[in-house]
Amino acid sequence: MGYTVEETLQYVMEEDVKFIRLAFVDIFGRQKNISIMPNELPHAFKRGIAVDASAIEGFGGVVHSDLLLHPDPSTLAVLPWRPEHGKVVRMFCTVTHPDGKPFYGDTRSFLINAVKAAEKEGYSFRMSSESEFYLFGMDEQSKSTGIPYDDAGYMDISPLDRGENVRREICLYLENMGVVTKGSYHAEGPGQNDIDLTSSSPLKAADDVVTFRSVVSTVALRNGLVADFSPKPTKSCPGNGFHVGVSVEKNEMGKLLPKIIAGILNRIGDITLFTNCSPESYLRLGANKAPKYITWSSENRSQLIRIPAPISDDPDQSLAELRSPDSLSNPYLVFGLMIYAGLEGLKTGAELPLPADIDLYSADESVLKNYRALPRDLDEAARAAKNSGFISEYVPGELLESYCKRVPKD
Repeated sequence: MGYTVEETLQYVMEEDVKFIRLAFVDIFGRQKNISIMPNELPHAFKRGIAVDASAIEGFGGVVHSDLLLHPDPSTLAVLPWRPEHGKVVRMFCTVTHPDGKPFYGDTRSFLINAVKAAEKEGYSFRMSSESEFYLFGMDEQSKSTGIPYDDAGYMDISPLDRGENVRREICLYLENMGVVTKGSYHAEGPGQNDIDLTSSSPLKAADDVVTFRSVVSTVALRNGLVADFSPKPTKSCPGNGFHVGVSVEKNEMGKLLPKIIAGILNRIGDITLFTNCSPESYLRLGANKAPKYITWSSENRSQLIRIPAPISDDPDQSLAELRSPDSLSNPYLVFGLMIYAGLEGLKTGAELPLPADIDLYSADESVLKNYRALPRDLDEAARAAKNSGFISEYVPGELLESYCKRVPKD
């Protein structure tokens, strides 16, 4: 992995590559791609590949339909489920206007800019993620039946856990594509699974999440199943969370992370529109065992931000885990906004409130009223984002407006 332009061109020529997928995401994090032939690759690196983006949600419609894809050679990966002879490879792209100007809907560039802003201040962030998803049966039209693949519970094993081999296949494919997993297991709901990705630079971590979702959906289909990442696939079962770990190198004996956490807590209400961008998101957050209060703790998982037990004595290994995002949120936006909020906390010397070392699942209203809550629905989240100076400083207005359009109309 980590190829240069020249190495990529050589690899394609020598390794019998017949198709190159140029991948990007729409503003909501859904992967798109166009396949080109090897003879088009030099042109792609030099000038970009033109695409008509008029039908892509949030990309401006017919007014700004012509865009260019610029492949990142360091993201080259072979699709392991495609034939060995006549390989198919994939590279992630940034998106620009034909004149080279940045495109507001290119959220990968949004994250790149956030990383550059952190580096300018002398900070190097790292991100990790845990994504939950359900496996459902498939009907004759290849649609989800809504019937869970098994009736297993948290960390059950075979034969109750029927997803064991599916997760194994997913992890092996991810490894072949340069994505390292650190754990996989059956989650709490029937047919629900959880796979954890290792910590890496923010851009690679976000690319890995997009790769992960693609691999999960592909492997599920190959096994006659449907993978569902939606926030609340069934009313009676737990929702799908996307838990994001954030840390910073050169943590100076743990002095930086508290300010980063405080910065994120201060801005979490502003950015909830992007971490939880559908009406169903708030069914998940409003249900039992979802972190809806703006709190933190190292003691339990009912808090918005949790500090897991350290795996070593190295203070640089400490991280904070944000637990409110959905598994369908755009990782480039989520990671970028967390970095900007963390930087604000570092710049202002933000102070952490006292930890909420209580069980919020069973706490009564007299206790809960002492804590701020996340937005209660998508409309409240949209209003918080629109009224936020923090959001207006970093998020393009056209992108914000596209997210606000998801608010249901009365």
